[in-house]
Amino acid sequence: MNLFAGANIEPFLNYPKQKIKKINHYLCCLNQREMLLAVDIGNTKIKAAVFEGAALLERFSFDKETAQKNIEEIFYKYKKISQSILSSVGQNNLELLNQLEQKSNLVTISHESVFPFDNKYGTPATLGIDRMVLSAGAVLQYPGKNRLVIDAGTCVTYDFTDAGDSYLGGAISPGLQLRYNAMHNFTAKLPLLYPEMPSCYIGTSTSTSMHSGVVNGMLHEIEGFVEQYCKEYQELTIILTGGDAEFLAKRLKNTIFANSNFLLESLNLLYLYTITND
Repeated sequence: MNLFAGANIEPFLNYPKQKIKKINHYLCCLNQREMLLAVDIGNTKIKAAVFEGAALLERFSFDKETAQKNIEEIFYKYKKISQSILSSVGQNNLELLNQLEQKSNLVTISHESVFPFDNKYGTPATLGIDRMVLSAGAVLQYPGKNRLVIDAGTCVTYDFTDAGDSYLGGAISPGLQLRYNAMHNFTAKLPLLYPEMPSCYIGTSTSTSMHSGVVNGMLHEIEGFVEQYCKEYQELTIILTGGDAEFLAKRLKNTIFANSNFLLESLNLLYLYTITND
């Protein structure tokens, strides 16, 4: 067994030999030095990152309207990019797709892609690609653990994979800005606000009451979900990611790995896993 030096191999001891062989092959690929461009098309923004092996060299975020221009600039800056991987929560941008195909060997993630978990979702064809990528990253980065990935973005998604690498499902709720938008759009007088950490649970004005309700409400929601999972699953690894991850992590009480780059890192890991399992 040639697992990387210094690693805790205990989680691997109960793995089937074939799975250990695949993961070991994938870990060896982390040391390769070719450059990869990972691109995620989200609900509001496009996020991208350049990787060299396991190292994230630079991260980018831009609007969909400027996608081709920004991608062109990335390729110009990092001329050694030879590979790319793309995921999208909606329909793929065909122009962007063609651009990536012309400039690199492109892997497009879909429901037919190879994933390192057994998908036991009741309606697997409706499971979001972003949720599948995040779960794949959790499985590859934390082998042999129960894992809960919380993605705090436009929506908040909760995705759980158990220690046996089965994806069981999770939950979806409105994100911070969606909650502010809903109160503004569906009431007569509530203003449109943007996330702001409340100084107290007791709001003393309309705006501070809204901040308390939205932010504290989400914090209690996340902690409530984590508490439920912890009661049922021991040795639970919790990863908090998404655009609002750093904002929320400061106030969460549970032991959580906050990593706003986890989706892009998961794309890199999934790319390495995919090319070793084709």
